[in-house]
Amino acid sequence: MLYQRDFAARAADSPDRECYYGSIFYSCVSLRHIRTGLNFFNTFVFQYLNHINMYPEEIVVPMKEELTDNGFTELVSAAEVDSQLAKEGTTLVMINSVCGCSAGSARPGVLMAVANSKIKPDYLTTSFAGFDVEAVKSLREHLLPYPPSSPAIALFKNGQLVHFIERHMIEGRPAQMIAHNLIGAFDEHCA
Repeated sequence: MLYQRDFAARAADSPDRECYYGSIFYSCVSLRHIRTGLNFFNTFVFQYLNHINMYPEEIVVPMKEELTDNGFTELVSAAEVDSQLAKEGTTLVMINSVCGCSAGSARPGVLMAVANSKIKPDYLTTSFAGFDVEAVKSLREHLLPYPPSSPAIALFKNGQLVHFIERHMIEGRPAQMIAHNLIGAFDEHCA
């Protein structure tokens, strides 16, 4: 630790940012240059990651079709999300995922709720976390102050979030419990 403090002090005192310590030559750059480089790197990496899919299409498509074959509309871009949430009425959004709790509880629970509820949302939509990157990023902005969560189920009324089921509320719970929760939300907000 003393070595690091001494090295930092010598680097800070050196006008040309080069210092000599012991028998090893060090080239020291200013903290401003280091921060600039890190900011550029972080920006590049996050922009790159925002444009790639985390999962292969072959894995995702059957999981998407489980919902789209039952009347759900896909939201794959930020514009589609904004357009959908600007509509009057209620919109159910299922943020789909490849995880086991999505397959075992979330998707079956959502489908059970829609099939068994007398009152349903006006619009049924879905977006896939790790695949529909732009859409999910936009959805998560609409879900603030809740942290990112997938799978997740959100109910919007006239563009305002009125009911939200996070991943921790899905994990370890049967699909019937998720369906019961959603049917209660439909009765309250979709009437």
